[in-house]
Amino acid sequence: MSNENLVVGSKVKDFIKEEELRTDGDLMEALSAKVAEMLKCAMKRCKENGRSTVRPCDL
Repeated sequence: MSNENLVVGSKVKDFIKEEELRTDGDLMEALSAKVAEMLKCAMKRCKENGRSTVRPCDL
């Protein structure tokens, strides 16, 4: 799962384009890596709290 894309590129690009900005070609990969990092931390916190459901508060 290391190189799996976790973000919808077209949605991110549209979001950025709304501010009349452009996206770099490497942005999706970097953003996906950041999301994966956040989710790993959230999953760890969830387990430490004895739950099996990751919640917004875990972020």
